[in-house]
Amino acid sequence: QVQLVESGGASVETGGSLRLSCAASGYIPTSYSMAWFRQAPGKEREGVAGINFDGDIRSIESVKGRFTISRDAATNTLYLQMNNLKPEDTGVYYCAVGYRPMAELLRTRDARYWGQGTRVTVSS
Repeated sequence: QVQLVESGGASVETGGSLRLSCAASGYIPTSYSMAWFRQAPGKEREGVAGINFDGDIRSIESVKGRFTISRDAATNTLYLQMNNLKPEDTGVYYCAVGYRPMAELLRTRDARYWGQGTRVTVSS
């Protein structure tokens, strides 16, 4: 059983930065991918950025150049560095682990495991 615990969410002003962390416990097969999703109030959950275990990464267009996903294999921790935050980045951010390649995971939201979420609020 894999457990995911996110942290790092906070309230910041436009232009601010945050670093989200997702600590994973339990065995994660090397074929699995990891990703960050977010859900804004009244909207569907959307994939933000994903990473395969071979290091291949992908992010959605709206966060490119501002958000960076990374993974520390030694500690099994996933990170999302978020810079130049905008009000439209507001939402609950979730960490996910899936058996699909991360591109499919981002598109289908078909994750094997989900974290409980951490809230990010960006004020204008």
